[in-house]
Amino acid sequence: MIQYSLQCSKGHRFDALFKSAAAFDEQQARGLVECAVCGASPVEKALMAPAIARSDSERVPLSAAHPDFVRFREMLRDYRKKVMTEADYVGDRFAEEARKMHFDEVEARGIYGEATREEVVSLLEEGIDFLPLPDMGEDN
Repeated sequence: MIQYSLQCSKGHRFDALFKSAAAFDEQQARGLVECAVCGASPVEKALMAPAIARSDSERVPLSAAHPDFVRFREMLRDYRKKVMTEADYVGDRFAEEARKMHFDEVEARGIYGEATREEVVSLLEEGIDFLPLPDMGEDN
């Protein structure tokens, strides 16, 4: 995981975690990185102070890297738990079900499931709103 300080075109600053530097670049190129404050795009990397580890005994755990990290992680866990208890699991039919609701073919309801990269891109291109369900395993 890599943490970046980001800034939107309106000047809002916020931090975000990405799987890798390449993952940030890919998501930014596809227009998936938006301001956490106002939703504006584009978002650029902001200047940040480097973290320098002096020795194994002096390393700061990732949870202490940002004052809101622990609270944010718990909020994501709560969000995941709420979705999984209140929404319908549709498995690999997620994109199909999301389209049906978007085009009023079925009644709108909370759903979660899996989608391929191509299905995600297609849903985004069609203007269908959805959020990824964060993987919040104990070690993540």
